[in-house]
Amino acid sequence: MSLNPVLVAMDLKDYIRDVPDFPEPGILFRDITTLLAEPGALRYAIDALADKVAGLAPDYVAGIESRGFIFGTPLALALGCGFVPVRKPGKLPAAVFREEYTLEYGKNVLEIHQDALGTASRVLVVDDLLATGGTAAATAQLIHRAGGTVVGFGFIIELTFLNGRARLPEGTPAVALVSY
Repeated sequence: MSLNPVLVAMDLKDYIRDVPDFPEPGILFRDITTLLAEPGALRYAIDALADKVAGLAPDYVAGIESRGFIFGTPLALALGCGFVPVRKPGKLPAAVFREEYTLEYGKNVLEIHQDALGTASRVLVVDDLLATGGTAAATAQLIHRAGGTVVGFGFIIELTFLNGRARLPEGTPAVALVSY
């Protein structure tokens, strides 16, 4: 099912900048700010992701702070569903569920409002990058605790050599527009 019948293929790698040794030596950071600065590439990324996940029929898109907000909000609009922010600690004003997780170079915590989702809500998790899978897996746990079901994951970039898909719930679809 295509939401945009005139979607013309674009190589998003042309709009993603490589930054060596960030945030620490030995890490090659894939910077999406250059993609965000190009309106055609940004529109293409949203449209292409919407096209690939539309069949999952989510009730909500859950965007992971902060770059998941950038892609998740317009994606929710394109899919005709609500948006739920998954935030770093202390950013949400009402009662939250909290999940600690590990990432490729440390630990972190994410939170979601306890009342963010209705019972049996279908949720698509969105972020800019799938690396080790810790952030996405923690978000899936939060959604489950809030009463939702994760119907899929959407990413702009996947670092396949880090095998992050292995940490996602088994059998749950995951889409990435660009793989390295």
